[in-house]
Amino acid sequence: MSYKKFILCVIFICLLTGQGLFSQNKEKLKKEKQKIEKEIALTNQLLKETKKNTQASLNQLVLINKQIKQREDLIVNINSEIYYINNKIASNNKTVEILKKDLAELKEQYAKMIYHAYVNRNANNKLMFIFASKDFNQAYMRLKYMQQYSQYRKKQGEQILATQHELSQKILELEGLLGEKKDLLSSQNKEKIKLDDQRQLKSQTVSSLQKKEQELVRTIKEKEEAARKLQKTIESIIAEEIKKASARAKESNPTAKTFTLTPEEQALSKNFALNKQKLPWPLLRGVITSNFGENPHPVIPGIKINNKGIDIATSAASKARSVFDGTVVRVIEMPVYRHVVIISHGEYYSVYSKLDDIYVKQGDKIKTKQDIGMVHTNAEESKTELHFEIWKGDVFLDPAQWLAK
Repeated sequence: MSYKKFILCVIFICLLTGQGLFSQNKEKLKKEKQKIEKEIALTNQLLKETKKNTQASLNQLVLINKQIKQREDLIVNINSEIYYINNKIASNNKTVEILKKDLAELKEQYAKMIYHAYVNRNANNKLMFIFASKDFNQAYMRLKYMQQYSQYRKKQGEQILATQHELSQKILELEGLLGEKKDLLSSQNKEKIKLDDQRQLKSQTVSSLQKKEQELVRTIKEKEEAARKLQKTIESIIAEEIKKASARAKESNPTAKTFTLTPEEQALSKNFALNKQKLPWPLLRGVITSNFGENPHPVIPGIKINNKGIDIATSAASKARSVFDGTVVRVIEMPVYRHVVIISHGEYYSVYSKLDDIYVKQGDKIKTKQDIGMVHTNAEESKTELHFEIWKGDVFLDPAQWLAK
């Protein structure tokens, strides 16, 4: 094997490996893109609902901010796709260049063989070449040489056809990639235009809302007070449940010196923990509009809202559902948060707030994805939002880290 052919083989092996990685990355990016596009479509729908109210609302701004982030993510995704396609195009260009050179060499060699065959086309010349041998062994070797030469010429012809076919396939693939890149660049440009429009809309909405700063500050204080009351109530309920669980565990194991759970509750806790990042969403469709922890206020600089859970915007008439098997430990009513359902999953608890119609009661055994209540819609802001929390004992956790991506 010649050095050039060896190099070509090595390149082809690398390309085959690269092709697999390219396909995997492309598929992953495609799935991410579809997910972002679905989120944008839902946020768009929610924004249209808020626009029924002619006055700018804080909910409108939250959704605009969310869609700006989603569109930025989409542009990053498209950029990644373009990056991978550019690499693939560069790789294909190298392959095409090598194949063209190899094909030219094969044709040149083949042309020389054809010319040689033409010059020596007379059968007498071939016979004379054999009969001119010194002995039988030499005659036999010359006959074998002529046969091998004929086979080699045939093989060279086949190799030319195979290389031509491979070159044609690579050129077609290259054309497809260039077309795909063109579509992605067009899509990227459209998304950038939409992003600029949304940033302008955000600026206008912020300006409008800044005129209502006093009203917004009052609302923030009301919500903070309501959140404190909710957290104290949940802490009190969970502390009570821990005492009950401790009593149950002591009954089943009187020798236990420390708090534990019954075997059934331990199994439930273990299964819940094993499902981290796999739990179904508490809504069939929704977008997170406020994350766990501190969130800067979208209008008033310097003010941060501390969220003990996450807020999920959804469409009107949506139903909240349990994220895991469990038992309803309490159904309560609170200011701002309306009806609140607390479900126990062993030492873990899930909390569903801002509900209207409730389909469950204290003591009910609940299954994963079972509907528990209708999410409240704020008619003034055309806002339908679920407040969702996850606790482990008396410690609150980031629900986004537990839900399926």
